[in-house]
Amino acid sequence: MTPVQRIVTVAGIAGSMIAGGVIGATVFGPLVATAANSGSNTQLTAASASPSASAGTFKSNEDAAHEANESAAVEAQENAGQRPGGGSGKFTPNEDPAHEAGESAAREAQENAGQRPTVP
Repeated sequence: MTPVQRIVTVAGIAGSMIAGGVIGATVFGPLVATAANSGSNTQLTAASASPSASAGTFKSNEDAAHEANESAAVEAQENAGQRPGGGSGKFTPNEDPAHEAGESAAREAQENAGQRPTVP
């Protein structure tokens, strides 16, 4: 092996090690940071009985095209901060061809049986 080939080989190995370190730190860094224990004895507090308002709050779709097809009852629920329908009532599957193209056979079978799908 010539000296030039040796330098190129060593540089390639060093470069791949550095790249691997950067990729590893990027991918696994957040996992390691959350798993690290500071060693201090911190006391955990109990969760509050009422969840924060920002977690999972309903935000209605106020787009003009959406509003044009909306019933007065649904709009009243949205204005009251409620999720319309609330997951109850008759299930109506989305039979749009674009939606159907990405749907699993198990999900389609559940929809065809009139059930709310439980599989992706």
